[in-house]
Amino acid sequence: MSWMASLHIRLLTKRRATQIGSDRYGNVYMEEKKARPGMKPRRWVMFKGEPEATKVPPEWHGWLHYTHDKPLTETSEYHKPWVKDHEPNLSGTTGAYLPPGHQYAGGQRQRATGDYEPWTPS
Repeated sequence: MSWMASLHIRLLTKRRATQIGSDRYGNVYMEEKKARPGMKPRRWVMFKGEPEATKVPPEWHGWLHYTHDKPLTETSEYHKPWVKDHEPNLSGTTGAYLPPGHQYAGGQRQRATGDYEPWTPS
């Protein structure tokens, strides 16, 4: 997208929307100032960096989809200490996981240990 198109989008957004908040990744969440008659106001996210839907944390996902009227706080009962932070999907990149023996990881895997018995139908 050109810088001119980006500027145009930001100006329209500033004029027609209210910033509701932002998340720890730098994404900004917007809501339409004036909803169409009989409709809920539109809600959207302006991503920091590349747009990637998995960058939206759960507390904002619920707000975007009208599950919650307000985004959940990071100290809400829905946040658990065992929940991991977001990691982008690296499939198709040089950082993708390649199991041992994968063609791109050398193509050599360990020999079978002898504990394998093939199934044969009776």
